[in-house]
Amino acid sequence: MENLRKLSVYFLLLCFTSMSSTLEIITPSQPLRDGRNETLISEGRIFEAGFFAVDSKRRYVGIWYRNIPEKTVVWVANREKPLHDASGVLQIDSDKGILRILDSKGIETWSSNNASKQLADNPVLQLLDSGNLVLRHAKNMRSILWQSFDYPGDTFLPGMKIRSSIKTGQYIGITSWKSLQDPSPGKYSMHIDTKGLPQLVITEENRVVYRPGPWNGLGFTGTPELRNIKFMKLLYGLSEDEVFYEYSILDNSTLMRSRLVPAGFPLRFVWSAQTNRWDNILPSPFDQCETYDFCGPNANCSSGRSCECLTGIKPNSSGGCLRTTPLECREGDRFEKHQGMKLPDTSSSRYNKTISLGECEELCLRNCSCTAYSNLDISNGGSGCLHWFDNIVDLRQLAEGGQDFYVRVYAASGPAKNGMDKRKLAGIAIGCALLITSMVIIGFTIKKKLMHPGKAIYWKDKSSQEDVDLPIFEFSTISNATNQFSEVNKLGQGGFGSVYKGILVDGQEIAVKRLSKTSRQGMDEFKNEVLLIAKLQHRNLVKLLGCSIQNEEKLLIYEFMANGSLDYFIFNSTKTKLLDWTKRLHIIDGIARGLLYLHQDSRLRIIHRDLKTSNILLDIDMNPKISDFGLARIFGGDQDEANTNRVMGTYGYMPPEYAVHGYFSDKSDVFSFGVMVLEIISGRKNRGFVDPHHRLNLLGHAWKLWVEKRPMDLTDEQLQDSVPSSELLRCIQVGLLCVQQRPEDRPNMSTVVIMLKGEKSLPNPGEPGFYIGRDNQTLADSIVRSSGECSINEASNSTILPR
Repeated sequence: MENLRKLSVYFLLLCFTSMSSTLEIITPSQPLRDGRNETLISEGRIFEAGFFAVDSKRRYVGIWYRNIPEKTVVWVANREKPLHDASGVLQIDSDKGILRILDSKGIETWSSNNASKQLADNPVLQLLDSGNLVLRHAKNMRSILWQSFDYPGDTFLPGMKIRSSIKTGQYIGITSWKSLQDPSPGKYSMHIDTKGLPQLVITEENRVVYRPGPWNGLGFTGTPELRNIKFMKLLYGLSEDEVFYEYSILDNSTLMRSRLVPAGFPLRFVWSAQTNRWDNILPSPFDQCETYDFCGPNANCSSGRSCECLTGIKPNSSGGCLRTTPLECREGDRFEKHQGMKLPDTSSSRYNKTISLGECEELCLRNCSCTAYSNLDISNGGSGCLHWFDNIVDLRQLAEGGQDFYVRVYAASGPAKNGMDKRKLAGIAIGCALLITSMVIIGFTIKKKLMHPGKAIYWKDKSSQEDVDLPIFEFSTISNATNQFSEVNKLGQGGFGSVYKGILVDGQEIAVKRLSKTSRQGMDEFKNEVLLIAKLQHRNLVKLLGCSIQNEEKLLIYEFMANGSLDYFIFNSTKTKLLDWTKRLHIIDGIARGLLYLHQDSRLRIIHRDLKTSNILLDIDMNPKISDFGLARIFGGDQDEANTNRVMGTYGYMPPEYAVHGYFSDKSDVFSFGVMVLEIISGRKNRGFVDPHHRLNLLGHAWKLWVEKRPMDLTDEQLQDSVPSSELLRCIQVGLLCVQQRPEDRPNMSTVVIMLKGEKSLPNPGEPGFYIGRDNQTLADSIVRSSGECSINEASNSTILPR
């Protein structure tokens, strides 16, 4: 009996030691050991800290919510140096007053610092209910040697401060994870920039990509919706030494966190006990106006009307808006009031906390370089002054909220000087009149405006009474720029004609599309492309700089894209090695955002109808830009689809309903996008690829792998070792969702953008269109033989060489 009792006690002890144990403090003599499944918990059992695994190869020390089924990590200590087994130890070095993480060999892989430089007096480590991990003196709760809130990861918790030193510019901010499965520091950071009036910014490798606008006493001017969250209070402080931002929760039972996701934008979550999940309380996706400096300088971005130059400022061919009047103090200068604005970039602004708005206007009027002003603080009736100088950058119109912004309108200074021969100007006008007269459906009229030589005529759309401001170049100017269209300058050739590289006299590089006299892309397509691209402005759309018409010559002048077309990289065995997964995902995301702009966010609702990898151009930074709008169509606000008897485009990218019946809609572009996604992932062409075993094209091959639960086998062999599996699987699933047979089953582009960057599970895709193998012939091939009405746009079969 005694032996049985001892055996029972031994068994209980064995079970106890095999289970995880929780600690409320860690001391120098009692470290935290991974092998014992020990964790540190906060007093209120809200947070837990300890070792955790991202996968079977990497282990970290971190903090997460204790009582939430979905493990949500809010802080990681050894982000850059994971452990590779479960033998790690977190201990306190009492001599130095620091924390250390040791591996199985006792080698230090991470350590904290002792910023206070205090001598350690029996230090202990404690996890607070705020999620702050604190190393302090055992006898003095307030004497902190180190705390995790001073070294945040990707999560911004209530009570945590984002702060910067005014004197040194050093800051404490949050940094994204590299991917959803890799907590090492990513390329995005959210912190307060102290230049000019301090402002919260998100940067990508030191380049600003987003800012919520400066603080105006009530909140950030660009995010008025944050002020509507009743259970949250925003706090902001600015002194001579420091600026900080934090938020607090008014109800202690509410769990809330803000996370800078790997894609580079912030999400704010609240835990819902009813649905047992994290709910994003600001679910609206960013529109194009959220992108920093989207419209260029001196422009106002509105999601409904896109980019508009400020009064007295005209569009510049290189992007943004250019002042035509020098910054000089003149009699008659005035200020134009803009209401409901997100205030522009304040990095070069000046501010005064004490003067009134009237004094602010008077001071700006006296300074010839002062271009705008506003109240510094709009609470309690408004106070303080904020001045802008020279160019105004990243200004946007808000649907609601915002504040008043006053922009200087300079008085006219007389006729501008220009050395252009007026006979040449008249000749250009006569030469272009034939084209413009024929553009009855567009309603263009000539508006004379003297610029530098080669840019003398601008078009105006009567229907909207807005300047299209598309320069018409002299033919001789473009001919000289391209060395008389020499073969050396040729970038590519297709059914439409040829593309040449050119350099203007001011050094600007251009790409010139010279339509062939026998091209099937005739005047209709030319007019279509001029109209559409001239009115569209988005970082993921190729920019049309101008055109030229002389006799039968029709030229389109574009911004030069240094890296040529996407197909040159994707389908080239050598060049494809230059596209790692990060670049490919960036390209997929950029194309998606460009399409979202076309379908939803631009002033014109546009269906491209000829999306393919050869029509995606890459700039010097590998940013994708959609090109070739010759086949694009404008849809009315209440129009969902249209049909045509003249099917034009490129087989392999056409959806079934278009190739068979001539029906097209925004879901047609979604199908083409899905094909491109699968091509980018696999490095293979849909039209031309044949599965050697089952005679399937790329869509059929991808679908077969999905059904067999082997989707990862689709991956380009160049990416095998560098792709986060979760990101790749999500992109494959999005691609298959986009190429489903029925257009109503495909997601729209706003959903696609969210899917690509989201964390929630996606619906299962259905059978794709056009996936029959060669043995049974593809549906598209059978249509070509049986239908006399189908034709292919030769302009779409171009091969663009490297630029």
